[in-house]
Amino acid sequence: MKLARKLRLLLGLDKTALLSYLEAFLLLGWARTLLFRKFSKVAPSLGERGQETGRESDSALTPSMWRVAHSIQTVSQYTPWDSKCLVRAIAGMKMLERRGIGSTLYLGTAKDEDGKLIAHAWLRSGSHYISGAEVMDRFVVVDKFAKSAGTRSITEVSHDW
Repeated sequence: MKLARKLRLLLGLDKTALLSYLEAFLLLGWARTLLFRKFSKVAPSLGERGQETGRESDSALTPSMWRVAHSIQTVSQYTPWDSKCLVRAIAGMKMLERRGIGSTLYLGTAKDEDGKLIAHAWLRSGSHYISGAEVMDRFVVVDKFAKSAGTRSITEVSHDW
């Protein structure tokens, strides 16, 4: 019964949302496969190491950014594989890149309650946090990757597909 209800909800979505969820699902899967490779091989594809994109936001891009953030957050809860912070950040970065929107992926470390080292990744585009913002303040940034993207016109941005 739960599956049928979820399927009805999915099929009831508008075309833009459905395609955005499908893109998020595929890119979350792709990002997850990257974790099986050495990070030194994956890092160059994440953008310019040690750099950040600007913190100013173009208000025309905000709806696309929020659509990406919402799609990544929603779909990551239903993937049959683990879609934790780094997978979500990489997939979100790729979705933004496809829309011509720059972003910065941050990697941070901290110690948990038991004193063990833990890691976290989060993604920012302009002044908006796309993923991982809920706990980022607990972490010290150890690396960052800037992915600058070409600028697009408002009409191109409003049509993600």
